[in-house]
Amino acid sequence: MRISGYRTLTTVQEWDRPVGDANGVYADGVVPVSIVMVDTDEGITGVGIGPHVELDGVFAAIEGEDPRGVTALYDRMLRQTFKAGHAGAVFGTIGALDTALWDIKAKAAGEPLWRLLGGRDRRVPAYASGLDIGLTDDELVSVYEVYAQHGLRAAKIKGGLDIGRDRHRLTLVQEVLTEAGHGKRPGLMLDVNEAWSRKQAIRHVCELERTLDLTWIEEPVRRWDAEGLATVGRGIRASVATGENLTGLEQYRPLLAAGAVDIVQTAAVWGVTHFLRVSVLAHAHDLPVSPIGNIPVGLLHAATSVPNHMASELQDLRPPLGVSVDLHVEDGAFLLGDSPGLGLTIDENVVGGATRRPGTLAADGPGVRPEQAGRRLLAVADHNHDAQQRLLTPLAVDLRDRTPR
Repeated sequence: MRISGYRTLTTVQEWDRPVGDANGVYADGVVPVSIVMVDTDEGITGVGIGPHVELDGVFAAIEGEDPRGVTALYDRMLRQTFKAGHAGAVFGTIGALDTALWDIKAKAAGEPLWRLLGGRDRRVPAYASGLDIGLTDDELVSVYEVYAQHGLRAAKIKGGLDIGRDRHRLTLVQEVLTEAGHGKRPGLMLDVNEAWSRKQAIRHVCELERTLDLTWIEEPVRRWDAEGLATVGRGIRASVATGENLTGLEQYRPLLAAGAVDIVQTAAVWGVTHFLRVSVLAHAHDLPVSPIGNIPVGLLHAATSVPNHMASELQDLRPPLGVSVDLHVEDGAFLLGDSPGLGLTIDENVVGGATRRPGTLAADGPGVRPEQAGRRLLAVADHNHDAQQRLLTPLAVDLRDRTPR
């Protein structure tokens, strides 16, 4: 079997509500999703979700190769980008291709990837994550009530702009999950997406911890600030979670050496091989791992085979437009199916015929760091806090069911 070519597609995740974080919001809730499809001379096609940046150059490292040698091909792709470097979106391109190769390998073996990787249990514990900073209180409650109906008993909200507002919103979510769990204490996490300085982080979290029990604080300071993350960790009770924006084991080493991270994270777009290697590194330090990202299918399969997986992020309960996935959410967990490979199916006609497209990158979107981030003196009003109430579209129970609009 040989790799013969690739195709790219761009679809959208339709949230039907604003989504974002402390850095900004997609007001229309339409978020781009890039897809790479890798073809072989035996007719097996693998699917990877991730960026297309520098794709021709990276693909040159694997073209004509046997896709079943996926870990060696992953290293070939890293070497291919040696001079320019593999950080950022280029690392995402490598991750998308890597995920597609794992999909091919498992399809060729006729097994779901979780089984091929040595997983024993198809159940992957999850926590709810609504990218919810743009929601009103009523909308926030409605969204997490839907998560709770699927058995989710832990949740991560977006915040970091105002202590009082964060406490209020965390309390609302806590009440929803406590009621759904018949009085059992839920897990609560706060993600501030690198919005604070070290002192701000300690002050903010300590104030929240006077009345709330936080499981973790996510990315309280800059992703590379090992000393700062360690300082924050010593000053608060909650665990420090970080790693979703780190690209390569070399970026994790100083954080682990400094005792700067308690929950080791890795993003879905960085690929399966990266997750497996990060998991081994974390396990050597007796630390748990937690994948993040929307539709983290490849990492869910991989999570079944590592001993230190804690929980995976569940964002939208629906897949992107034109994408179906052989898994569903039940009793607070992803349940992976038996389809060979990742269980991803792409309807190229639906993707190509989509009428809704994301706009250009906005200066105030979540992908752009605000000018005053990390050095704000006063609280910032939450995005869309005064917006009128909107009716939320009910979320589907099963990720395999998706009727395009």
